[in-house]
Amino acid sequence: MSIPSSILVGTTNKIVWIKVEGKGSFLNSAGVKEFSKEMVNRGHREFVVDLRNCPVMDSTFMGTLAMIALRLREIGQGNLHVINLNERNHDLLTNLGLDQLFSMDACGVKDGGPALRNALDPAAAGDRATQAETMIEAHEALVEVDPENLTKFKDVLEYLKQDLHRAE
Repeated sequence: MSIPSSILVGTTNKIVWIKVEGKGSFLNSAGVKEFSKEMVNRGHREFVVDLRNCPVMDSTFMGTLAMIALRLREIGQGNLHVINLNERNHDLLTNLGLDQLFSMDACGVKDGGPALRNALDPAAAGDRATQAETMIEAHEALVEVDPENLTKFKDVLEYLKQDLHRAE
């Protein structure tokens, strides 16, 4: 039986906090993408992603983190910090070259960060086409970060693009 996941969000002192409760996956990536896009549009430039209660992430979720960091790089200001990583998540991010894009810390902040009570709406994932678009964008971001990732995700990207074409 899979553990239900949720994404808790909030802001304190112009820092955007995203706390992953359960698996970081394609099911909650669209919500994270839209939330972070809105926060950047509102002028926020510092993002902290807390993975203390996240046992594992899939490639779409990791690509979504890459999209946030790439957007901040494109703007020319801001940072993405991933904290409280377990060894598995650290290895996953490092193997995709994401450690070159944002900071990663196995430890968190001393006070544990803000108490987050706002959960992203699971319905933010949208319909099948929206999910497929998010998955494609996330995997393309992984390839942008490290072109060697294309060999890892070429078949996935091809499948997702065909799936999106069928959904339209």
